[in-house]
Amino acid sequence: MKRLLTWWDKSLTIQLLVSMLAALFIAQSIGMCLSWDQFRADLRIAARSELSSRAAAVARLIETVPADLRTEIARVNSTDYTRFWISAAPETDLRPFVQEAFERFQVPLRSLLNGTGERASAGAPPAPEPVPKGTTAAAFAEGVAWGAPPANRTDLPTRASYLDFASGNGAGIIVPLSDGRALNVAFYKNYMPSIWATHLPLSLAVTAVLVSLVGVLTVQSIARPLRQLTKAAETLGRGEAVAPLHACGPDDIRRTAEAFNQMQERLHRFVEDRTRMLAAIGHDLRTPLTTLRLRAELVEDRDLQERMLSTIDEMQSMTEATLSLARQDANGEPTRTIDLSALVESICDDLAEIGHSVTFHTGPRITYRCRPDGLRRTIRNLVENAVRYAGHADVRLAAGASTVEILVEDAGPGIPLDNVEDVFAPFFRLEHSRSRETGGVGLGLSIARAIARQHGGDVVLAPRAPGLASPGLRAAVVLPA
Repeated sequence: MKRLLTWWDKSLTIQLLVSMLAALFIAQSIGMCLSWDQFRADLRIAARSELSSRAAAVARLIETVPADLRTEIARVNSTDYTRFWISAAPETDLRPFVQEAFERFQVPLRSLLNGTGERASAGAPPAPEPVPKGTTAAAFAEGVAWGAPPANRTDLPTRASYLDFASGNGAGIIVPLSDGRALNVAFYKNYMPSIWATHLPLSLAVTAVLVSLVGVLTVQSIARPLRQLTKAAETLGRGEAVAPLHACGPDDIRRTAEAFNQMQERLHRFVEDRTRMLAAIGHDLRTPLTTLRLRAELVEDRDLQERMLSTIDEMQSMTEATLSLARQDANGEPTRTIDLSALVESICDDLAEIGHSVTFHTGPRITYRCRPDGLRRTIRNLVENAVRYAGHADVRLAAGASTVEILVEDAGPGIPLDNVEDVFAPFFRLEHSRSRETGGVGLGLSIARAIARQHGGDVVLAPRAPGLASPGLRAAVVLPA
């Protein structure tokens, strides 16, 4: 049941197909149930009309032959579902008539026509059985009553009598003859006890198959552009270049593809405009900063000169960081599949070689499609932050069902919960002295998160050991699997 629900949630084809078939079955079932009683009534009327016509024909034939042949004429006119016989006088009590009819239907038609009156032998080929096995004389007697002649049938004598028996499955006609005897005609056919014994379920199944085929083709023509749109949206969310979608199909689907193409164009235009603006600001600030530095060199007060140069250096660092952020946005690095474990391990080895205390915990090899240079910068920023503020960093990878996480953990002072999101703001620093010796300019985490989000993921900060005085920090680069 859980698997069925999973398929239902995942597949538009299954949802629409099941809905169409359910509507078809419900509509057809209601229609068949409403018409079933009328269908059975029409069958009975047609059978009784044919029985009346045949009884009239046999009665006229019997009246034209000698008396000693009448019994044989009646017997040989029997069929799979009818029995003819001559009685001494017309029956006035229905019970003997029904009992006689039951006994005659117990004799196979082949034996009856051969004149043996015996039941079929064991080696004889099977013959149609109008009376189901296990049927008793009491079943024939159920619902026995005098009946009315079929409508618009006037070919039988007015003295003919009609009766019903076997709960409507049987009918009889008693025709008085000119010699005082009577022609007895009994009809019995076990009508379908349920709708499933008719051709209607097969017709419904064939209709369902045809509807399913047409439905699948129709839904696929709708779902295929939607799948392409979903794939393109996921690719765009990871910062990769996406070719414009081909707008085709029904108007709704076509307009959706066109809206996606327009959205993608607007996003690219917005990013390009912002990148050019940041690059222009960062570039234009270099000239006045250089001028300020030259003028600061002319200040004779050494203490004032050092403070001015320190401020200018800080502004220079912020400008370079802004240009770096702009270059990152404009970076057109192609996406490719790499060994993510090897990438993270190589970063840790490089930092360890220049004196940083970094430990990489090996795990399963993970291949991943990404932009390696940008991801390398994100991981390096997080590891350098951990080493700067805690003195040591533990790095490992964790693969889940829908995500891949790169975890950078330390045992430092951590970050207050109120500032967990603030540290991602550009130029925000927990250390308010703005000293370059105790931290950067406050763009490292902003750049790291920007790169992670360009891959469709995020950077999440949380305490490594909540509840302790120095809980440490866990920085997780969460990427979609």
